[in-house]
Amino acid sequence: MEGRDLSIKRLRNNALLVYILYMAGLFIGFIPIVAGVIVAYIKREDAKGTYIESHFNYQIKTFWITLIVGILGILTIPVFIGFVVLSAMFIYYMYRVIKGIVYLNDEKPL
Repeated sequence: MEGRDLSIKRLRNNALLVYILYMAGLFIGFIPIVAGVIVAYIKREDAKGTYIESHFNYQIKTFWITLIVGILGILTIPVFIGFVVLSAMFIYYMYRVIKGIVYLNDEKPL
């Protein structure tokens, strides 16, 4: 049982790393976010059957939705709605990352 607890702790740390990379990406640029989603894809299989699996799925979904909405926002800047779309995307992204960290800290699935 102790080995399983250590494995869960490592997976939890990996999930936390992804959230930290996602937050860092807001200040540093897109590369930490891409690194984060790569970690989530790699570790998702290891987390099968644990509450942490839901965090990796949540992180992957957050990445793809944010990317698609971000592209739409950039494409619609010429018609001025893009700024609204990008602002909403930023709020959505922050909400999901903060919610994920809180749930991970409480050891709850998403």
